[in-house]
Amino acid sequence: MTDSTNDDNVENNEEPQVEGDATNAAEPEDLIEAEGPDVEVSTDAANDLSPEDEALLADAARGMAEDKLSTADRDLVAEMRADMLRAQAELVNFRKRVERDREANREVAIAEVVRALLPALDDLTRAEAHGDLADGPMLVIAQKIRGGFGKFKLEQIGEKGEAFDPNIHEAIVQLPTPGATGQTVADVVEPGYKLGERVLRAAKVAVAVPA
Repeated sequence: MTDSTNDDNVENNEEPQVEGDATNAAEPEDLIEAEGPDVEVSTDAANDLSPEDEALLADAARGMAEDKLSTADRDLVAEMRADMLRAQAELVNFRKRVERDREANREVAIAEVVRALLPALDDLTRAEAHGDLADGPMLVIAQKIRGGFGKFKLEQIGEKGEAFDPNIHEAIVQLPTPGATGQTVADVVEPGYKLGERVLRAAKVAVAVPA
């Protein structure tokens, strides 16, 4: 009996075991605050942004990135940006110049072809003046030829009675005319032609001048 009692006392007098040493407990300043969980941002908010807001955000992000650059890096970025803008301007000007030259070359080529065919148009004009194009197949041919030239904006110039213009008229003779107050076209010897704003051939005319 005595032994069992002593055993119970020994068991009761034993202090409970504590895992770890109390002296090793972390001090408050040694505690590290745990990072919170990552927060997922919904893409719906970004999709709701207007183009103006997106541009502002892009400018802000670019500004923040540039703020982190050194002075030398900022100068380099500014120089590269200026070079890029200059290259873009040169490319635009080059494209415009190529398109302008292409159109000019096209007009020159058309003008050369039409100028080579002007004698044929002169023959049609003479035939029409003699009444040879009143009817028949030649009338149809003349209409088709003139219609084809009309698609290229070929225009006949030089009409009797209009004021003399040295830019489109070539005076081959002057006729002193009583009562004339200025120089006018008295007769058209050979009509001229103009392609758009380009004069292919000046009209040869007789000019009435004051007597």
